Amino acid sequence: MSKRREGSEIGGAVTTEVITERDGFLALQPEWDALFSRAALPHQVFQSHVFLKHWAAHYLEGHGRLSIVIARRQGVLAMIWPLVRQRRCSLETLRFMGIPVAQFGDILVEPGPDRDTLLRAGWRAMGALGADLFEARKLRADSVLAASGLLGEAMPIERLNAPFADLVWRVGANGPSSAYPARERSNYRRRLRRLEERGTISFEAPPPGPAAAALASDAVTFKQASLLRHGTIAPTIDDPRFAAFFRDFAGDADGESSLRVSAICCDGAPIGVDLSLDCKGHSFGHVLAAHPDFERGGVGSILIHHSFASARARGNAVFDLLAPSDAYKLEHADGQTGVRDLLLPLSLKGRLACSVGFQRLRPVLKSAAKRLPPGIARRVAVWGRAG
Repeated sequence: MSKRREGSEIGGAVTTEVITERDGFLALQPEWDALFSRAALPHQVFQSHVFLKHWAAHYLEGHGRLSIVIARRQGVLAMIWPLVRQRRCSLETLRFMGIPVAQFGDILVEPGPDRDTLLRAGWRAMGALGADLFEARKLRADSVLAASGLLGEAMPIERLNAPFADLVWRVGANGPSSAYPARERSNYRRRLRRLEERGTISFEAPPPGPAAAALASDAVTFKQASLLRHGTIAPTIDDPRFAAFFRDFAGDADGESSLRVSAICCDGAPIGVDLSLDCKGHSFGHVLAAHPDFERGGVGSILIHHSFASARARGNAVFDLLAPSDAYKLEHADGQTGVRDLLLPLSLKGRLACSVGFQRLRPVLKSAAKRLPPGIARRVAVWGRAG
């Protein structure tokens, strides 16, 4: 079920282990949840057991083999490196579990005076796995791993920013607060009045369960239609596993799902849906999508403010809009957090691969895809979905 590697730190009190089978990962849930409750930062919602459990159900088979490094201090779980091992381009690569749906990658470590000892033990255990590369994608500047200094020799692949909004400042009694210009508040009221001319408007926020699952499916369908209309290539969202993941995650009424669904409905039918994850006073907006027939009516703008208000009502103080820092997100931002993709060679083969620069291919291809003429991009998107 797992491979065990013993350590001898702190007088033999720290032991490390590598979990390679899904059953072993699932069996860790009680201990994982306890460590998460004690030690996790809000952005580590993407390293929660429930999130990764649903990811494993849909994505693990196509994403290699688990290589979860854990450490126990005097028998108690104190650190988790949630990793998966893949063979890509003849290279053994370690990546964070959760790709491509997790928006931030990190490790979980118990705070305390021996944190550095735990980190070093985990680092040695990871190095002993015999991989060629460690690809640390979507690593926040305030993440535990970034702050550890262990990735000092890693090569930067891409730099982005994740904007966030202060909900106490942004949410008003009946829509956007005075944090927004008077014109924006007036536009919000005008858009809402026009929307009400098309039918009875209601705002829904079902708890995890069947109703939330149905709305999650609607959100992905709306998002796919919008991307297709605008000729945007998005393989992750077009992948059927993306919709299945969010449907099941939203429908998990018994597994303490962190996914929260809020929707705007017209005559009972959803016309805008937000899928966000809540964790320790922060909400992370993952999917925000409007029905194609209502896109031009400003539903997207109304939905953002509704999402903020819903998150605030659930007790959150911050709404993270995630990377990249698109223009519409910056209209609501009170700050930004740096996010980087890093690549660390772990072997001679890995160093040779990095030296030829292949690791920079992905951001170049992404940039090239964004510059395609809309008509061509739309045809490529249709072709990709059909394939």
